[in-house]
Amino acid sequence: MIKLYDNYVFMSDGGDEEKDRLYSRKFRKKSIIDVSGVRIGEGLKIAAGPCSVENEEMILDIARSVKAAGADMIRGGAFKPRTSPYSFQGLGEDGIKYLVEAKEETGLPIVTEIMNPAYYRYFDGVDMLQVGSRNAQNFDLLRFLGKQKKPVLLKNGMGNTAKEWLETAEYILSGGNGNVVLCYRGVRGIENSTRFTMNVGSIIYAKSETHLPICADPSHASGRRDFVESMALASVAAGADMLEIEVHNDPERALSDADQQITPFDLKRIIEKARALKRELDAWSKQQY
Repeated sequence: MIKLYDNYVFMSDGGDEEKDRLYSRKFRKKSIIDVSGVRIGEGLKIAAGPCSVENEEMILDIARSVKAAGADMIRGGAFKPRTSPYSFQGLGEDGIKYLVEAKEETGLPIVTEIMNPAYYRYFDGVDMLQVGSRNAQNFDLLRFLGKQKKPVLLKNGMGNTAKEWLETAEYILSGGNGNVVLCYRGVRGIENSTRFTMNVGSIIYAKSETHLPICADPSHASGRRDFVESMALASVAAGADMLEIEVHNDPERALSDADQQITPFDLKRIIEKARALKRELDAWSKQQY
């Protein structure tokens, strides 16, 4: 069987073997995903912003702050999948509108979560669509995104193996959308000293198996702002091409995930350390070949 993908033709025997996978490094060694001029896969890119867009003034202030700290993109939740139906669910369409205002002022591309294909009409001004952990195996949503052109930031399901994470990307790729960045945010296990278990081995595995860029989310993995820096640096050491970090100007008063959000001041320090580490690792790697 001959398959066509992104102007490349390759052979498939129709079986369930690794060589048939569009995410495989056997198909392509490396992909760069362009998100409105931010080229993920080159250097270390940073998406930063609040867990939730709470109001217009708040997201504008945070967008200015994260840009000054060195972030490449603004993140923020408008449609929020929460564990409890009584928790803050986000501002919905208004949240998207405020994010677009922040983009227009700062020039930072937007990454925000989409939960349902029916909401897609609200996302015209959004640059990158995020699929959260709870929707990582929402196959109808994944198939829908495979038919769109917008880049997708795809998180692993909290109970998924690394291989299952890659397979969820295949749903999008096989639909014709090759603009996928994988984001590792930890898994749920027996360890409870952190919110989730940040198994950097999953990042290493993914880097060895796929040409897609890898992002890491140390905020959700740790659940603690004092652990975010260490987890971010560990992720970069494991090969992450991008970090997504939750930032709030007043974390203690955040309407969601208050414990894991850091300040813009802390973000600046983390970005400086993470990019310095990335440069050293890249320079060392070039010397080996």
